[in-house]
Amino acid sequence: MNFNNILFLDIETVSQYPSYEQLPEDWKEFWDFKAGLINRNKVEETNASAYPRSSIYAEFGKIICISCGYLQGNKEDRKLVIKSFSGHDEVVLLKQFAEMMSKWNYDAEKFLCAHNGKEFDYPYICRRMIINGIEIPELLKIAGRKPWEVRHLDTLELWKFGDYKSYTSLKLLAKILGIPSPKDDIDGSMVNHVYWDEKNLERIVEYCQKDVVTLSQVFLRFHCQPLIQNQNISIKNVG
Repeated sequence: MNFNNILFLDIETVSQYPSYEQLPEDWKEFWDFKAGLINRNKVEETNASAYPRSSIYAEFGKIICISCGYLQGNKEDRKLVIKSFSGHDEVVLLKQFAEMMSKWNYDAEKFLCAHNGKEFDYPYICRRMIINGIEIPELLKIAGRKPWEVRHLDTLELWKFGDYKSYTSLKLLAKILGIPSPKDDIDGSMVNHVYWDEKNLERIVEYCQKDVVTLSQVFLRFHCQPLIQNQNISIKNVG
């Protein structure tokens, strides 16, 4: 595999509105039904208290950051370049991401890689693009394609080796593989609060970028490749 043909990515999502109380009435009906399914075994949870979790559902959430990373160079002196698309206007950042993808995906040898990407990142991006009337980039399309034609890599799936019983976090994978984890600030459960209450998008973007660094390092370790040195990581923000 040519490691320079892989685009590593991670997304951060939040709820459409700051709180349940601010949901339009017609949308409350839909969320109440969804929350009822989510909370059916959690008697202490209410539709309102469960609302921050709407961020993980493309029908009720939105993307505020997509961070991508690609490798350059060879095994001896490999570099990682990270580019982030972020902002409060989801349509703008999705169009920027789609434009980048159309330029990057110029041949059939390119791959996407994300942790739990097949279950979350890839379908979430596609759903939000459809909702916002944006054409899905070729590399993300899977409809009508044979399994070997879908060039989606997933470090969670790779780690399972066919075992589907459990979930292993990226942070845990980094720990057991001896990869220094840069996750020293927030975690995914805090993103909604940091965005709506702290209004600190920059903090979330930095967190997302750290995920991409860890993701690429984990993937390299899967292939017994040397890790990327900190001085060889460069970051470029868009939006």
